[in-house]
Amino acid sequence: MEITLVQGLGMACMAVIVGLDFWLEGFFIFRPIIVSTLTGLILGDLQLGLLTGGITELAFAGLTPAGGTQPPNPVLAGIMTTVIAYTTKTEATASMALALPFSFLMQYVILFFYSSFSLFMKGADAAAAKADVKGLVKINVICSAIVAITYGIVVFACAYVAQGAMKALVESMPEWLTHGFEVAGGILPAVGFGMLLKVMLKAEFVPYLLIGFVIASFLQFSNLLPIALVGAALGILAYNADKDKARIMKLMKASGSEEDEEDGI
Repeated sequence: MEITLVQGLGMACMAVIVGLDFWLEGFFIFRPIIVSTLTGLILGDLQLGLLTGGITELAFAGLTPAGGTQPPNPVLAGIMTTVIAYTTKTEATASMALALPFSFLMQYVILFFYSSFSLFMKGADAAAAKADVKGLVKINVICSAIVAITYGIVVFACAYVAQGAMKALVESMPEWLTHGFEVAGGILPAVGFGMLLKVMLKAEFVPYLLIGFVIASFLQFSNLLPIALVGAALGILAYNADKDKARIMKLMKASGSEEDEEDGI
């Protein structure tokens, strides 16, 4: 299916907003699960957006900026996975693998901005020395606007302008290569989830992981909603347990202080 000019402009406007959010890390609406869903909504296929968003989110679950390290861009990954699946009718897993070059492209663009925006530092230092708040705000607004507009241009060029060439490239691929992308796309969510567990997994959380694994692997459900509800229930239980533990520690500490005072008397 072809993407219309209106849809291309809609995705560009959406990319400006979520790209700015990624730059500022404000509301985290730049995550692939949200970006892909919005893309699917613009393209008129919300179900496809939810499907591609879920797969892409799993792959990017463990990828987050740390210091000067910039991971593959989640915005372009979310948008282009849905766009490729929509225009070429490929599987969501293969579309995610095919969208990675666009994600890397935007990653390098952001890295370029990190370096080139150092040119504004002299002006920022001068404004800070003069306590020029308006000057500092102006510099930040200009840099953020450049990033946001770039997102819109890149997305419009990739999703709308280049859709014919992209579709022709995918259709010219042999079946074994397309299947290879499907396999790679199926592995990436497991890799992303593994990277997330490497950071978050602690000994006290292992029982919850095992419960979730058993439910997801051995019980048959028509959708993931029951698993999500069980996960939410376990999360609430863990939260309440920590809350009760903190309250008990506070009471014990207060009780110990009173005993010390009595002993002193």
